[in-house]
Amino acid sequence: MAQDSYDAGDIVVYPTHGVGEVKGIETQDLGELSVEVIVIKFDSERMTLRVPTNKADQSGLRPLSSKKIMDSAITTLRGRAKVRRTMWSRRAQEYEAKINSGDPISIAEVVRDLHRGAEQPEQSFSERQIYQSALARLTREFAAIEKIDEESATEKLETVLRAA
Repeated sequence: MAQDSYDAGDIVVYPTHGVGEVKGIETQDLGELSVEVIVIKFDSERMTLRVPTNKADQSGLRPLSSKKIMDSAITTLRGRAKVRRTMWSRRAQEYEAKINSGDPISIAEVVRDLHRGAEQPEQSFSERQIYQSALARLTREFAAIEKIDEESATEKLETVLRAA
């Protein structure tokens, strides 16, 4: 799903930061070198990222997922949680890798596996942090695709999780 050019106003996903908006393409002079960069603003993290245009595909920068891919992610949320009996530190690393992959289906797996219903035991602090991080990442892309605000998107995703 590589794209050769991005324009100001495009909504994109950068794997380790999530959903951002392209502010434009700039040329930056680094000593003797001139580099063309895509300027991306991430409101959720209050940061701006500059990705060299010739490295955009390698970096994992991509347009928003299709509705079909997001529907698959929602289907994943409805599935049964995969409870694994490995050490938490190992699972935490795997969850972080899935979140940073930028793939909505992998992120949905993390949300599904770490979601706790009211009748289930409390999560540890680190479980809750990873869960919140994954849910926020999935919510932002879902909201952008559905063209709704993040609060409504969170409510819809949590409704799916409660019904699972």
